[in-house]
Amino acid sequence: MCSKKIPGGIKRFKQHLAGGYGDVILCPGSSTELRKRMKEYLDGNKRRRPLYLDEQENEEDEDVVEVVQEEASRAATANSQVTTKVPSSGTASKRRQSTLQFKPAAASKGKEKPNENKKSVAAMFRRTPEEIVDERHSGRFQKTIQNSMRTKDEKHYVDVQWALFFYEAGIAIHAAAARQFEVALEATAQYGSGYVPPSEYMLREPLLWECVKLTGNMRVDHERAWKHYGCTLMSDGWTDRRGRHLINFLVNSPEGTYFLESIDASGEVHDAYLLVDLLEERINQIGKDKVVQVVTDNGSNYKAAGKLLMERIPTLFWSPCATHCLDLMLEDIGNLKEFKKTITRGKRVANFIYRHGRILSAMREKTNGKEIVRPGATRFATSYLSLKSLYTLKDPLKALFVCDIWTTSKLAKTNAGTKAHDTVLSTEFWNSVEDCLRASAPLLIVLRAADGDEKPAMPEVAALMAEAKEKIKLSFATQNKSGLLKKIMGIIEKRWLNQMDHPLYGAALYLNPGKLFPLIKADDDETVGQLRACFLKVLRRMVPEREIRNKINDQAMDYECQRGDAFSDEMAIENIESKSPLDWWRSYGGLAIDLQRFARHVVGLCASSAGCERNWSTFEQIHTKKRNRLLHKRLNAIVFISYNRKMKTRFQMLRQKKKNIDPLVISHFDWDNEWADSLHVPPQGHRGCELDDGLTWNLVDEVVGASEALRGRNLPRTAHRYNHGEPITYKKRARSSATIVEDDEDEHMCSENEEEEELQDPYDDVDVTDDEDSPSNDAEENRDAANSNEFDDGY
Repeated sequence: MCSKKIPGGIKRFKQHLAGGYGDVILCPGSSTELRKRMKEYLDGNKRRRPLYLDEQENEEDEDVVEVVQEEASRAATANSQVTTKVPSSGTASKRRQSTLQFKPAAASKGKEKPNENKKSVAAMFRRTPEEIVDERHSGRFQKTIQNSMRTKDEKHYVDVQWALFFYEAGIAIHAAAARQFEVALEATAQYGSGYVPPSEYMLREPLLWECVKLTGNMRVDHERAWKHYGCTLMSDGWTDRRGRHLINFLVNSPEGTYFLESIDASGEVHDAYLLVDLLEERINQIGKDKVVQVVTDNGSNYKAAGKLLMERIPTLFWSPCATHCLDLMLEDIGNLKEFKKTITRGKRVANFIYRHGRILSAMREKTNGKEIVRPGATRFATSYLSLKSLYTLKDPLKALFVCDIWTTSKLAKTNAGTKAHDTVLSTEFWNSVEDCLRASAPLLIVLRAADGDEKPAMPEVAALMAEAKEKIKLSFATQNKSGLLKKIMGIIEKRWLNQMDHPLYGAALYLNPGKLFPLIKADDDETVGQLRACFLKVLRRMVPEREIRNKINDQAMDYECQRGDAFSDEMAIENIESKSPLDWWRSYGGLAIDLQRFARHVVGLCASSAGCERNWSTFEQIHTKKRNRLLHKRLNAIVFISYNRKMKTRFQMLRQKKKNIDPLVISHFDWDNEWADSLHVPPQGHRGCELDDGLTWNLVDEVVGASEALRGRNLPRTAHRYNHGEPITYKKRARSSATIVEDDEDEHMCSENEEEEELQDPYDDVDVTDDEDSPSNDAEENRDAANSNEFDDGY
């Protein structure tokens, strides 16, 4: 050897012996055999090329990573086909961990089947699209360097392409708010350029059933909640626009609402025996020990089926839908003579404004873009919500009907225009609106609680109903309103006692500490005794084992008297009103475990089958076009995916953002209601207004964004109103001077015959263009607005 001393490691010494390296001198004493052996050794241990995590690297050039886990024992390793490469150095703990084998991408040979255990390096370290979207919505999202380098023009180009897709395909604009839309975009971006979207066949068949399977995996979390809290089986029937009778089945628990399935019962007799068999079959699928109650609508066939079901399953309860009961209550109140005329006049004002683009634009300018119509989940909710909106915006509306745009318009001379003008400027009308709001606002609070998803409604509804009745009594306490109050309270008592006098509501209220203990402190022994009787009645039915039942009864006495380690705890007493009943029992009922389990199954229940009604709209959206005649199996599959994923997003949003969602108000403006379009008569089972080509005004609104310019103006319509086969003729009449309606004129309006007003034709403005006409001199009267807090309905 040369005996030369140089700094360096063992690898550099080997290169010195092998030779052939530009930065190392060949040892003059190295033999040919030694050089050959050193060369072979170095080539065999040559480092592989560097790994790149750049997501834009071509897939065929990416390194492949194979995850190989060391078996738990040497025997398993010997029998396993998976090999583990242990690092050449490291601690014993590192050697026990899984190692990554980095292999350079091999050239493809023919149609070689890909190895499912191999992933690209980028795929191994990147986050999933779901994780990225969840982080974005949680507020912790930060743009990557790559995204920050994108220009505004690049993003705008992509936005335009997506907008063109939405408009061309007629997709509802609010679909862009779906979380799955963001997830799909993120997944496409991670895939990279060259992605080919699935074909129509793939979407129609293979991908549909794969998505059904993925959505079905969500049931695992729901089943865990069904076992822990118990659940409610909800069912409701409806008839679609093809005349098919569909029956929906859903399950509700504190985890959320889960859509089971829908069946087509068009060829069956919809009697109690059919319904009880269908309900019992679904209960057996879920588990009899998990289903606490069945909630349906209040039809006679469902009532009879509920009684039969309770006979077949002794531990089960059937409950009528509280939302349906409250909705019928509002309907009956709205049909009272004192309120019916007011609702009709308010509806006519809204109809008139929304029929004419120029007036509609002026209204939105006066109200700062606010709508006077609030489309509700039900017809009767829409009426009262829209009346409240009218009342809130009454000053801008008054200003609208005395401004130059109105006084110079030909519409001011029409019969319909005069009626709208006189109504908005009528003191008597607004006084009647106040009475409507006094009667409806407390009931809307109960309706929101029964129909909402924020927390279980069962322990809240009965107490809220009692508070609503007291509030209505105070609102109509004056002597001249006693007759109206008697009518309202008669409707409420008749509907509530006949349909909702159910022991579950009393038991849930007894187990609601925030409502029970104030009654005990107030020495309301009669009410407390009634609630305890309901509790014992439910206990006897739900718990057949005598020993457990007696133990729960003893623990209930400790709960009522606030004694024992569980219920005398300082924190338990402090948080009686701040925590929801379900959270309170989960936090402090552990030392009375039997009572806690029973309470969870009662206070975690819902009080409504409104989830079924929300499912109707899902069916209608999927089955809107006449050409879209889906087989029921595929239709059921699509609704299964759509409804369950929407409900998951809904509950996820409630938990993340703590945002209250008004269940009574439709999130997007709905043209297809009688407050926005009085000429629209929806077909049976269909809420849309279709034109000859199958397009709906909703699509026109969403695609072109010009509802106020198209929908409101006097464009030719596809249908006309007829009376006994004869077309209605519209006659103009001279417009009276646009003066403010005084109190004596209000009294004259009160004395008008209601039936004559109902029959008068208000649509003589349909063929009138709202162009400017000769101006007139109208004066505006400023009126002091009443305090709208008096009509607070919770939103």
